[in-house]
Formats: sequence, structure tokens, C-alpha cells
Amino acid sequence: MPQTAVGECEPRSGGLRLSGSRCVRCLCRCFPAVSGVEVKALFLLAAPMILSQVLLFTLNFISAVFSGHLGKLELNAVTLATSVISVTGIAVGMGLSMACDTMMSQMYGGRNLKQIGVILQRGILILMMFCFPCWALFINTDKILLAVKQDPEVSRLCQLYVKIFIPAIPALFLYQLQIRYLQNQEIVKPQVLTGLVTNILSVLMHYIFLFVLKLEVAGCAWANVIVQYCQIIVLFIYIRWKNLHLSTWAGWTTECLQEWGPFFQLAIPSLLMFCMELWAYEIGSFLAGLISQVELGAQSVIFQVLTIFILIHIGIGSAAGIRVGMALGGGNPHQAKTSAVTALFCTGCIALLLITILGVLKDYVAKLFTNDRQIGELVSKIIPIIAPFHLFDALSSVLPCAEVNFHVKAQMQSGWGGEG
Repeated sequence: MPQTAVGECEPRSGGLRLSGSRCVRCLCRCFPAVSGVEVKALFLLAAPMILSQVLLFTLNFISAVFSGHLGKLELNAVTLATSVISVTGIAVGMGLSMACDTMMSQMYGGRNLKQIGVILQRGILILMMFCFPCWALFINTDKILLAVKQDPEVSRLCQLYVKIFIPAIPALFLYQLQIRYLQNQEIVKPQVLTGLVTNILSVLMHYIFLFVLKLEVAGCAWANVIVQYCQIIVLFIYIRWKNLHLSTWAGWTTECLQEWGPFFQLAIPSLLMFCMELWAYEIGSFLAGLISQVELGAQSVIFQVLTIFILIHIGIGSAAGIRVGMALGGGNPHQAKTSAVTALFCTGCIALLLITILGVLKDYVAKLFTNDRQIGELVSKIIPIIAPFHLFDALSSVLPCAEVNFHVKAQMQSGWGGEG
């Protein structure tokens, strides 16, 4: 199949029928490296990835919605607990697993399929090791929160939630690896189906634990633990049922104990990059908690909304990283450049659209989370201030995903040159 040249706007057979659109032709002239065919390929891959990431996040979103209708204290405790879990758990798993995006996509592009299974095994071992430092932080959550002057009652309930959630960390990490394993082979629909099933289950579990068993904050935590294990089991069963593993999985091998160095060279920078971005949000939550519960509640609502937006851009960035990695693995750097530039252009357009929608609906956003009038008024005042900065946040979420593949390819070529 012929490759699309950099800057080519005329679609091939089976591509987007864009030639009749004056708007698209104008955009192609203004942005010559943006390819209409690449836009279609990018979004066919990115759309299910975005949806699966959003569905994964909405598991915490559901907890926030249910707890918000219990009361202001419960909303603050659960949202602060999910923030702690995001910073010291989810961020670690997602950051480390990003190394698999780079390595697996290039193996897939180069048709070295069995190495994808080896990389998965290596990722499983490394991410399971990182559960221990996460657990250490979870156990001491209340002490950390009190040390930074958080409300004692909020800290107590937050610690209760986080301690109950401890067994869910391995499932959370393994699910991230399952997602990377599939999406880097351009298999993206199973994650969406799994996400839909587990979100429906999450609503049911939260209703039972909160309003039938009356377990309140502890019920939110137990519901989430059950859901985390259900989603990994459902996706594993789907992979086995559809035989999606046959071409890449040759069984466990001692090869997974080798070459941890290159994995960490990718995983640690990805971890730090992802964590620092997330920590920047979370610092705002901790500082808001020093003022009052109203400010903390407003910060929590804003954080939940912006995180959903960022997940959209992370989905595009992951798709771009896969497209770039596959192109480089297949020896096509021109296509890699086209994929990267197209992803940045699309991200900017989507970010502007989301900013506009958020501004129009600013008076209604908080009502999704809480009935508290003070929190709602404060959220309405904050949105016009933070909305413009989302554009830069969106671009920063996409750029590293594609850039990392170029650096890895350069390192590989340097190594091959040294060996030659």
C-alpha cells in the first residue's frame, strides 16, 4: 500500500474524500505537513483510545458523583483520596507503561511480533515491583495530609478510602499493560467494550454499597476495588476468547529478565513527565484544602473536568506515538513526521473547541458533582480563568508521545552504527 508523502493533502483510494472541501484545502495550504489521510488514520486509532481512557477515568468520576450526594465532607474526602491514588498510583502505572508504547509500536512496525510478548512480560515484572513504594505511600496517607495542614476529618476519611484501595493497585497496573499490549497492535475496540461493562458495574456497585449497605466512604472504596479487578478479568477473558495473543505471545521466557536497562531508560523519563504534569494539578488540591472545604470542593470539581479533557489529548498523543513508532519501525521517517505534525494540529483544534464548550456551560458544571451552592458559584468564577491555559496543557500532553519515538530511533541507529 503506498505511503502518504509529507504535506500531501490529496487522499488516496479509501481515504477521506476531502478534495471537494474548500475549508480542508485551505487548512492543507496553511499547514502543508498535515495530511488528510493521516487525520483519518489518526482518529480511527485515537477515538477508541480516547473513549477507553475516559471510561477508565470515569470510574473515579462515578465515585465523586455518588459521594457528592452524601455530603460536602464525603465529596472532599473521596475526591482527595482519588487525587492521592492518581498521584501515587495511577500516574506511576501509566508513566511506566508508556515505555511499552514506544517499544511495542516499533516492534509491531518492524513485524517483530514475538518481542511484543517479551516486552509485556518485562513490563509486568517491573510494574509489580513498583507496587511496593505505592503501598508504602498509601499506608501513610493521613500522616502526609496532616503534615501539609489538611482538615483532620477529611484526612481520616481519605486514609480509610486509600487503605481499602491498596489491593487494587496490581490490577490497575496490569490493566494499563493490557491496554498498551493491544493498542500498539492497533487493537482498540476491546478496551472500549471492557470500559463500558465496568462503568455500568461501577454504578451498580456504588449504589449497593452506598445506598443499600450504607457504607458511605468505605463503600466507594470497596466498589472501586471490585471494579478494578473485574475490568482486568473481563479484558483478559476477551483476549483469550478472540485469540488476540496468538501472534505475539510465545509463553513466559527468561528473555524478559534481560534488557531492563533500555526499559528503564524509557520508563523513568515517561514516569517523571506524566507525574510532574499530574502533580501540578494535585498541588492545587492540597493548597485549596488549606483554605476551606468550599475551595477544596471547587478545586476537586475543576480537576475532574480538566482531567477528562486531558485524557482526550493523551489518547491522541498515544495514537500519534503508535503511528510514529510504527513508521520508524518500518523505516519510514517521512510518515513519522506527518503523523506527529497532524496530531499536534488536531489537538490544538480540539482544545479550542473544548475551551468554548466549558465557557458556555460554566454555570452548570458543578451541578454534576454536588448540590452545594457555594461550590457551584466558585466553580463558575474559576472556569474563565483556567480555560485558556488548557490549550498549552493539551499540546504538552501530545508532543512528548511522538517525540520520544524519534529519540529512541536515534539511539537505536547510533547503537547499530557503533556495532557496524
